[in-house]
Amino acid sequence: MYITASKLYNYLQCPHRVWRDIYGPKEEKMETNEFVKMLWEKGVLHEKETIKSLGSFVDLSEGEIGERFDKTITEMKKGAKLIYQGVIQHGSLRGIPDLLIKNDDETYTPMDIKSGRGYEGVDKENGKDEEKLKKHYAVQLCLYLEILQKLGFSKNNTGYIFDIDSKKVVYQVNKPMGVRTKKTYIEKYDETKQEVWELINNEKKNKPALSSRCKLCHWYKSCKKWCKENKDLTNIFSVGFNTRNTINKDLGIDKEEQILDINIEEIIKIKKVNKGFLHRIAENGLIKMKRRAEVNLKIKKPVIYQHLDLPETSYEVFFDIEDDPTQAFVYLHGVYERTKKGERFIPFLAKEFSRKSEEKAWVEFWKYILSLPKDDFSFYYYSKHEETIFKKLHEQYPDVITKEKIDFLFNNKNSIDLYYDIVLKNTDWPLDSYSLKDIATYLGFKWRDESPSGALSIQWYNEYLKTKNEESLNRILKYNEDDCKATMVLKDFLVKNNHA
Repeated sequence: MYITASKLYNYLQCPHRVWRDIYGPKEEKMETNEFVKMLWEKGVLHEKETIKSLGSFVDLSEGEIGERFDKTITEMKKGAKLIYQGVIQHGSLRGIPDLLIKNDDETYTPMDIKSGRGYEGVDKENGKDEEKLKKHYAVQLCLYLEILQKLGFSKNNTGYIFDIDSKKVVYQVNKPMGVRTKKTYIEKYDETKQEVWELINNEKKNKPALSSRCKLCHWYKSCKKWCKENKDLTNIFSVGFNTRNTINKDLGIDKEEQILDINIEEIIKIKKVNKGFLHRIAENGLIKMKRRAEVNLKIKKPVIYQHLDLPETSYEVFFDIEDDPTQAFVYLHGVYERTKKGERFIPFLAKEFSRKSEEKAWVEFWKYILSLPKDDFSFYYYSKHEETIFKKLHEQYPDVITKEKIDFLFNNKNSIDLYYDIVLKNTDWPLDSYSLKDIATYLGFKWRDESPSGALSIQWYNEYLKTKNEESLNRILKYNEDDCKATMVLKDFLVKNNHA
């Protein structure tokens, strides 16, 4: 069994998936999510379009793996300038880099074509912003580089990512991963490789965990079933894989109900003496964990901890965006408006995939917002995603609205992010997830669509672009309207139960 780039990626996304893909109960494995299939198709299409622009190359994408490996070695020995989808392997390692690029010294540098951006953010260093490389991209390149070095076709620690913006991003994998860590990407790769090796050979077996990224995985229902049956700590909202494992190891606790009996004061005394004890778990985190376990197991209903000062206005606007991050495109600004005169859903939709259509939808949205009485409307949304998207839209279309008006929309006293401002800071729920869908469903709200999700909305929009089928479009509008109404349902519950 080989260590591959996909196994390394899967481990970094979910440390349990590598084991479960091989040894998990196959009857519990779901069909691959349609949105995930769409992402694969988009990635393949992006790769093909990129390859067309790179000139002549040796195509080794077809054939049996062993045959492709032999051909790859032959082509590198012959000095082929560019090799597409060559197979490289050594011992237990196997890689299929999108491209192998010949250097002047007859060695080769691997490059992967990605449908995401080459950087994941910035680090502050010496007063400057330094762009951070993506760990999962870097680890995959490390695999290719190790194999090439062992085969005698590489002498350095540099790979490339050709990203969605057609930028060739240099990955120097012997660099530290960030300002606050001395660990290099190669060291991260070595750790990950060892973990993956033990998992694929069943030398180590780790446990499932619940997290926000699980829902698109084909093991989601299977892992959730295990966590519920075993009363796992990740049933407590915000307790993830690493936190759960640390508590298992340092406190000997592996059941949710055991958290109720911990003595936080005594634990903090130990932490002050032993800095490695409960590493990266602070006192405040323990308090939240114990409190949420109590809500889950004893109180069994939502708790509002303090009085909420929610605005009273003539107009209430419940807002939700639909966007496709794979194309950096916003296709719908949905508004559900409530006044004394009644309620209505107002969609601002880009019916074509074009910057002109995207801009027009945003212009129309702002016309609506500016038509409302300035100090007599409240604006509700769920999470910081909408504000982040608006800042990006302003960069693209600076003439539509001023930055000051965007800041005012999101930062005035009548603008409420129900997730960050209210749910996270002032409430707890007997749920393992505080997503809008989980909370609104708990409150009895039902989406009209049988399988509502933001991911599927993106899929439906892409289907509409291909077919111009109005059914796909109507499905998006209904889904978005229901998201807006779910936000309203949550707000109304908070007002009705605002007795703290």
